[in-house]
This record gives sequence, structure tokens and C-alpha cells, in this order.
Amino acid sequence: MSYDGLETPGRNDPCWCGSGKKYKKCHYANDVKLEKLYNEGEEVPRRDLLKTAADIEAIKVSAEVNIGVLDYVADHIHEGVTTEEVDKWIYDYTVEHDAIPADLNYEGYPNSVCTSVNDEVCHGIPSADVVLKAGDIVNVDCSTIKNGYFSDSSRMFCIGEVSPEAKRLVETTHEAVKAGIAAVKPWIHLGDVSAAVNKVATDAGFSVVAEYGGHGIGKEFHEDPFVSFVEEAGTGPILAPGMCFTIEPMVNAGKPDIDMSDPNGWTVRTVDGSLSAQWEVQLVVTEDGCEVLSW
Repeated sequence: MSYDGLETPGRNDPCWCGSGKKYKKCHYANDVKLEKLYNEGEEVPRRDLLKTAADIEAIKVSAEVNIGVLDYVADHIHEGVTTEEVDKWIYDYTVEHDAIPADLNYEGYPNSVCTSVNDEVCHGIPSADVVLKAGDIVNVDCSTIKNGYFSDSSRMFCIGEVSPEAKRLVETTHEAVKAGIAAVKPWIHLGDVSAAVNKVATDAGFSVVAEYGGHGIGKEFHEDPFVSFVEEAGTGPILAPGMCFTIEPMVNAGKPDIDMSDPNGWTVRTVDGSLSAQWEVQLVVTEDGCEVLSW
């Protein structure tokens, strides 16, 4: 048995990942490194959370639909559209591509997408009553299941002419995600990624929501680890090749405090009524950095 309680093959046996290679030619070196770090007191990922080459290719097939959905939204969203219409676009596009909207009926969520407008931090529920107007910013967050594999990403959209501050918030949040991506590499701490994201947002005078963050994903919608964007560098679990997770900071123009009291049980807002923005990408850690799978 290894650090994670899973069987470890012999050096000349087939690797546990299913590659068909001998263990010593495949995951052996990384597993030795993970075991060593575990024995030194570090938090390390279980091997059943690490995605194999076959898993990654399957996630990419799912992500192709997820990216296509958001491209469709980008081409069609405009002033006067309702968020209910956006939800229908998401549903129709996804099922037409032989996939399933992961949001729909997830823990009772009633729609195929989250549409969070202006001061809504996350989980805004699409509605015929929410008509997008010039000056609005909206996050469209959708997730896709295809052949049992999950993909997840979100984008911000500015409707018509938005205020300079709204535009700066949206652009800064996007830059924060890019900083997080650039920070990802194997054998560092997840907190290093968190700190890179947080610095961009807070240096710009914005705040980062603590209660929500990214997550592991691939074979399930939400897997370990939770990806915070308020943690310090040098803390948290070690990143290892094959880890697949999202970077999705929620950045507020005002204070980071959130209001979760909406009667619908889902929609989260800023307490002070300030604008909030979020971009999300899904990536996998590689041997020398990362590969972005969905955006």
C-alpha cells in the first residue's frame, strides 16, 4: 500500500494509470516523489484524483462542447436578451451536441447555466424577468457532461457601453485568472496559485470572495481540492501532474462580504451592492506547467 491506501504495482508491472507501460517507465518517479512529500508532512493528491492521458482526452471532448456553448453566447448576447433566453441557448446547444448541461438539476438547481448580473457574485438563476440592459456585466457559467466526463468554464460579458470601473473590474479579473494559469506548475503548493490570483485583484483595489472558489473536476462535477483564492503562497496541497481543477476567482469592486439570503436558495450577492466579476478556466497540471482545457 502507498500513502493514499491504493495498491502500488511492481516496477515491471503495468502502471496503475492504464497506459500499458511498465510502472517504472510511467508513474513510478512521480509516485516516489508524492510518497516522499507525504512523509514530510505535505498534503498530496490521491492517485485516484490524477487524470490519465485517456481521461484528459475525454475531458477535451466534453470541453469542446463547453467552449462552443460560450462561443455561441458571445456571438448572440446583447441588450434586450433575457437570461432565460441565454439558458435556452445553453440547453439547446449542449443537447444538440450529444451532451448534458451539468448544472441542470445539480443538487436541485433548476437551470442549465448560472447567469450572474452586476452585484450577483455567483449562481444567478436565469429568468424571463431579467432583461439585460446597456451597462450590465454578466457572468455566464456553464458546465458540460459528455461521455461521463465534466468540463466547466465561464466568461464575463459587457452589455453595450459599461462604466470604466465595470470594465476595469472585468478586465482585472481576467488578468487575475491569467496570472493563476501562469503560476501553475508541478510540485508547488496550490496556495502559490491562489496568491498569484489574489495579488492581481487586490493590487487593483478590488477584493476576493473567500467562501467560493475553484474545484477539482473531471470524472465528477466537484472533486478535491477546493481552490481558494485567499490563501497564502507556500500553503495548501502540492500540485502533481494529472491534477485537474478550475481557476475561478470571484472579485468584488467593493468589499468581499457576500449575502446568501436570497429566497431561491442559490443566488449570492455582494453585501454592499458593488459589482462582482468572475472568469473560469479548467486546466490540468502537466510535467512542466499546465494545459488549459476549457475557457
